[in-house]
Amino acid sequence: MSASPRLLQPPTWPTRPLSRWLRTAAASVAILLAVSAITFALVQAAPGDAASAILGEAATTQSLTQLRTQMGLDQPLHMRYLRWLGDVLRGDLGTLHRSGEPVAGAIAGRLPVTLQLLVGAQLFALLFAVPAAIRGAYRERGAFDRVVQTLATGFVSTPSFLIGLLLVYVFALTLGWLPATGFVPLREDVVGNLRTMLLPALTLGLAEFPAYMRLLRSEMLQTLQQNFILTARAMGLPPWRILLQHALRPSSLSLVTAIGINMGRLLGGAVIIEVLFGLPGIGSLLAESIYQREYAAVQGIVLFVAVAFVAINLAVDAVYTWLDPRIRHHG
Repeated sequence: MSASPRLLQPPTWPTRPLSRWLRTAAASVAILLAVSAITFALVQAAPGDAASAILGEAATTQSLTQLRTQMGLDQPLHMRYLRWLGDVLRGDLGTLHRSGEPVAGAIAGRLPVTLQLLVGAQLFALLFAVPAAIRGAYRERGAFDRVVQTLATGFVSTPSFLIGLLLVYVFALTLGWLPATGFVPLREDVVGNLRTMLLPALTLGLAEFPAYMRLLRSEMLQTLQQNFILTARAMGLPPWRILLQHALRPSSLSLVTAIGINMGRLLGGAVIIEVLFGLPGIGSLLAESIYQREYAAVQGIVLFVAVAFVAINLAVDAVYTWLDPRIRHHG
């Protein structure tokens, strides 16, 4: 009995996923180049220049001309951009002219604070959103669902800084449970660090909660109408098992996308919250750099946020294949 011709064929490599990843990588590089070029052009077009910021108001025309020549500011814009891009590829993002600290070192020193804030905010948002979405989808338009929808509308209509001020008034000024501002490093005091990070993380978490809840609830409502869910119900499986084991996972694709996008967006966009609560994060560094005309720091922070945003989205694409096997099987 001869073997099937299909069994005799050698295995083939999955070229479609590989080509897809190559296209994604090429598009990511193009996006980073575009972001870096636009940011560099906008910073260079700002009033004043780095030489004036370094020498101050007492600078003479001769000293300004000499320093601008030394820094290459007298060269055309595209030449300065190529020079800066070459330094970036070598790992040099520039130097803070007021302190002499490398920009890369300043970002690395502020990054743990921002990451702790973002992780805490995402945990709070998911802690509120996932149970509310599951319950709301299971009992659509019930009393609980209507209350949660009303709260979500209120939070989504309120600016994040106003939520922060309300939380400070209640928990810091009225009850005195938590500090209003300030930051305690994690290595110095774990409890003190958590106390200073609780209100900022809760503020961002409540601001992100409505979008997560509504997105997951909508996906859950559609998933609960699928044939495999009807089959699970016909088999007599308990509702909690159907919701958590069978419906939640395929409904989480859009939620994962939203989390990834928000992580990249909040990495450089939590400026107001960090300034409001006095957190020494990347957002505060960006605000200080703009105010002090630290142009190298502004360019470096924007580029770092863009790289992080692209990397997070690539990680989200990889998570898709784990959440939904259909994406892996169909390429």
